[in-house]
Amino acid sequence: MCHAEPVIIGVGIDVAEIERFGAALERTPGMAERLFVESELLLPGGERRGVASLAARFAAKEALAKALGAPAGLRWTDAEVYVEASGQPRVRVTGTVAERASVLGVRSWHVSLSHDAGVASAVVVAEG
Repeated sequence: MCHAEPVIIGVGIDVAEIERFGAALERTPGMAERLFVESELLLPGGERRGVASLAARFAAKEALAKALGAPAGLRWTDAEVYVEASGQPRVRVTGTVAERASVLGVRSWHVSLSHDAGVASAVVVAEG
């Protein structure tokens, strides 16, 4: 039996200025709830996640959209960025994002998050 080698379907990268992102969250009521699911907003103990962490998750969602070709109609909350117990960031997709990924043949995701010097960044690789 022959197994096909994985192929890169798309790569996305994005950056978010942490201070600017935090200011946008403060001045726009409900913005955080439009961008994130509850598990992204809250730490396991129920405390609100810090702005640098949220900015990195936002950058990951932007990078994910770019990896999918940045089509119109993707819902922010149809992509959830989470971190495994090992510390490895992951993405879980549903709805509009899962539909687009399926059309393109995406079978797995690779995610890298970082924040330093006032900037949050993320890289997402879609693999089929």
